[in-house]
Parts: sequence; structure tokens; C-alpha cells
Amino acid sequence: MEKAKGKAKEAYGATIGDEGKKAEGRAEQRKAEAAEEAKQREKARQAEAKQAEQERDRQRRKDKGGLGGLAGGLTDNLTGR
Repeated sequence: MEKAKGKAKEAYGATIGDEGKKAEGRAEQRKAEAAEEAKQREKARQAEAKQAEQERDRQRRKDKGGLGGLAGGLTDNLTGR
């Protein structure tokens, strides 16, 4: 939405011959693009963090054994060890 406003402002500036408006419109477009890129980077960062957390959880489950460590606790109680 902000990028479209910048384009409109740039076009308006070009129509009336106002270089300041054209420059302002281009600046608004660059600002909107930078905000969108930052949003995409944050989204990618969150996806990476979620994937890392899932991998960490998977590894913890694997380290505990097939029943999540439950069988070890039962065996210890039954054998007294």
C-alpha cells in the first residue's frame, strides 16, 4: 500500500513538474520496499527458529529412547536399580 502511494506521488510530481514530489515519491517507495524486506527476513528468521526448536525436540526424544524415557523409569523401579 505504501509503495503504491509513493508511485502515485512520484507520478503526480512528474505530471506537475515538481521534482521534490517525485523524489518524495521515490523515497516512499524505497521505504516501503525496505519494510517489506525486513518483514520477509523476520518471517524467515522465525521459520528457522521454529525448525531449530523442532530439531532440538526431536533429538531430545531420540536421546531419551522410544518411549520418551518412560521405559527406563519403569525398569529402574521394577529391578530396584
